[in-house]
Formats: sequence, C-alpha cells, structure tokens
Amino acid sequence: MSLPGKHRVWRLGADIDTDALAPGHAMKHGIDTIAGHCLEAIRPDFARDVRPGDVIVAGPNFGIGSSREQAAAVLVKLGVAAVIAPSYSGLYFRNAFNLGLLLLTCPQAVVLREGDVVEIDAVAPAVVTPDGTRLECEPVPSFLMDMVRAGGLLNQLRQHAGKKENNV
Repeated sequence: MSLPGKHRVWRLGADIDTDALAPGHAMKHGIDTIAGHCLEAIRPDFARDVRPGDVIVAGPNFGIGSSREQAAAVLVKLGVAAVIAPSYSGLYFRNAFNLGLLLLTCPQAVVLREGDVVEIDAVAPAVVTPDGTRLECEPVPSFLMDMVRAGGLLNQLRQHAGKKENNV
C-alpha cells in the first residue's frame, strides 16, 4: 500500500508530547476545536496551514505524555497522512493506529527537512526523499495496516460486523 501522491513535510523536534498535540485548555471542547489548537505552543501556524496529505516528521519519543487519544485524533481531523519518527510513546502508538493514523518508525527520518515533498511506500515500508533516496522504516504489522486502511479500529469493526450480517 502506498499513500497516493506526494506529501509535504512538517518538521518537528524530539519529545513532542500529547499536551502540545491536544492542549489541556482545549480539552473541554470537541475535536474540531481541539484540532485548531494542535501544536500551537510549538508551531502556531500548524493547525491553520497544514493540508490533507501532509506528514509530520519528528525526532524520537513522539507522543510522550498522557494517554489522551485526542492527541492522535487531532492529526486525523487535520488530514495528516502519517507521522514519521525514530520512536513513539507506546500509548500514542496504539491510539494512533486505533484511530487510523499511520505511524512509520524510521531512524533516518532526521534527514528530512521542513517543506520536503516525499512519497510513502507503506508496504515496504519506506519514505522516498525528493532526490529518490529510500529511507527504510520498520515493518508495520498487517493488522495495524488493516486498521489504517479502514480508517481506525471502530470503522474496521463496523465493516466486519456488516460483512457478518450480509453473510448470515
């Protein structure tokens, strides 16, 4: 599975925490409002300027902090196609896939720059840089890729339930 098209890179540093992704002050609101505050303390322009299909490239420990699933949900809401980083918080990793957000673990991601336009091969998996270099990523288990393709675990379960009803 390749993510179709080309993807603009938003470059972030290491240790991006869930409070930066879904700030506490916005948590009393719905996901639309929370998404409007995504990364405001680090990149005030992010929520306003990110476009569907863009990708985040970050340093190690992306998603550290609390277990709030809104920290992954805001990126889905904003249309982020994937996050590419050397490592993730375990809770964030699971929340992201449960919501249909692709995370690629790629130690070489640090070579990507702000504004680069990349291609993503989710099967191999790899990130193809503007000069054609393939940055190999850790394999993503097929059951997690199935969740991404379905748009998250709940959608996957709904699809599965619908198939069962039609086969009875």
